[in-house]
Amino acid sequence: MLRLFCLFTLLSVASAQAEVRVLTSIKPLQLIAAAVQDGIGEPEVLLPPGASPHHYALRPSDVRRVRDADLLYWIGPDMEGFLPRVLGSRDKPQVAVQDLPGMTLRHFGDSHDEHDHDQDEHDHGHEHASDELGHDHDHRPGSLDAHLWLAADNAKVIAARMAADLAKLDAANAARYAANLKAFEARLDALDGRIRPQLAALQGKPYFVFHEAFDYFEAAYGLKHAGVFSVLTEVQPGARHVAAMRKTLQQTGPSCVFSEPPLRPRLAETLTAGLPVKLAELDALGGALPVSANGYEQLLENLAGGLSECLNSL
Repeated sequence: MLRLFCLFTLLSVASAQAEVRVLTSIKPLQLIAAAVQDGIGEPEVLLPPGASPHHYALRPSDVRRVRDADLLYWIGPDMEGFLPRVLGSRDKPQVAVQDLPGMTLRHFGDSHDEHDHDQDEHDHGHEHASDELGHDHDHRPGSLDAHLWLAADNAKVIAARMAADLAKLDAANAARYAANLKAFEARLDALDGRIRPQLAALQGKPYFVFHEAFDYFEAAYGLKHAGVFSVLTEVQPGARHVAAMRKTLQQTGPSCVFSEPPLRPRLAETLTAGLPVKLAELDALGGALPVSANGYEQLLENLAGGLSECLNSL
């Protein structure tokens, strides 16, 4: 019995040592990693639910997690501007997925034509496009749109890199990582077949967003928001700005205005009061989703469902 107990203990220790600690910066990357690690391990995520990847303040415990993880994946300096200063303390692999070969990248102000990744052409100042409806200082025309996880083809590229990295560190499970990757790709293809006709029916129906986060998803399915109500959460816009936004909604007629959880801008109700406009939510980060092998598909399915539910009710 003692011999069996010792053998069991040794096997347990070996199994524990074999599990690779994967840390991702944001939830969508954690969901992709969970698909690749399914049945072998569970990836961790750095940002807590509701935290903004643009403006996160690292705690000492976060810095330790960044230092200690076996593999670390983040979008890149165009998204998590708080990370580069602590990545220098890492001596283990780290991957900025925006730099992976094969990624399709967009820039703010682009039309919905796709742009393949060229590693020599990068603007690393994550700033957000303004338009006639408002000005958001996070995104400016020509800068990289770092919400790249909302294109399923990019998720496949990211998952393939994760599977390759994990197989190097955990060769005993290499076949399982490869099988998980293949299954993930097949599920994404099946999902595309389900939601493509669903979203094709929405083309031309007007909607507005408070944050220009969905261009990758829109480009994949032939959709385009009618405008961005760029409202800084800490600054209430002036009366002239609000009047211009209301005028746009009046001229548009029945439409949807989408905010992102966890907070709806305080202006939303004022802006839409008395107009044939419906308020709804789209979650680009999947904050409420459980971490599971099919969590990433659920993220995309929820976007398709949110758009369909609101726009089909107009």
